[in-house]
Amino acid sequence: MSWLICGTVPDDDFPLCLGSWRVNGDRLEPEDVHVLGKETVVPSVPVQRGTPALAAAALLVTERLGAPRPQILLAGDCGSSKGSSALYAWLASWLGEEEANLSGLTFHYLFPSVDGHNRILMALEARRGPMPALVADAGFMYAAKMSGYASRYDVFTPDAGELAFLADEKAPHPFYTRGFLLSEGNRAEDLARLAWEHGDSARLLLVKGSSDLIMEEGQETGRVTEPCLPFMEPVGGTGDLVTGLLTAFAAAGFPLKEACVLAAQGARFTGELTNPTPATSISAFMPFAAEGAMRALNMKNR
Repeated sequence: MSWLICGTVPDDDFPLCLGSWRVNGDRLEPEDVHVLGKETVVPSVPVQRGTPALAAAALLVTERLGAPRPQILLAGDCGSSKGSSALYAWLASWLGEEEANLSGLTFHYLFPSVDGHNRILMALEARRGPMPALVADAGFMYAAKMSGYASRYDVFTPDAGELAFLADEKAPHPFYTRGFLLSEGNRAEDLARLAWEHGDSARLLLVKGSSDLIMEEGQETGRVTEPCLPFMEPVGGTGDLVTGLLTAFAAAGFPLKEACVLAAQGARFTGELTNPTPATSISAFMPFAAEGAMRALNMKNR
């Protein structure tokens, strides 16, 4: 195993499972997936916003790049935290026992749990060999910040609201982000700098927005603005697409800072190829994800 994606699907009956998936139209289908618990059939999953969208993009682009497809660890959770708790516990135990090569992990939609997060981080740090790269988005990014160990991570992928939470050293949860930090007058680069100074940021930030900003240790190192596609803003799941592309490029061996730029650029090219309306589902982007990623790579290599 080389890269592992961890997240949830919005179905409380969906089992905790680990393995290989493939994209078939607008669904993720299990190929070689093992249920971790009571025996049951693992169903296919619709590619809607959330971890399924991230995973679909990562699978399609790693295949196009000729890289090993990431393995996926999934649990069902509609917000009760039960599925997320099971995933936290299983992963911490597995990391403490498993000696297989693991180059990186992407953590996505999981119910924020400081205890669950810390158990996973401690298990990772106790492993022999180099620390795998750590990428976090959504709920796990919240847990990393709330735990006080955000700086142990390599990449966070916040949007503007999530960035404000990272920048607020007093907020224990996104609900309590102070209003002045949410003001549109705050520049993303200033908030990212604050988050780094307070120890509440990963080494790299890919801030998703109308302009995608790449920050390293509190300093701007890149910005992606073209093509400018305001029609992507209303489509739920485009941020998940970006994190999926980042995962794919990282799994293919690109340096993480370069992977951030390629992911931001590739998502924009994917949107341009899709030409969506506000009613377009994120699944409609997937047939164009690999081509969008390759356009970003070709642009870089010019």
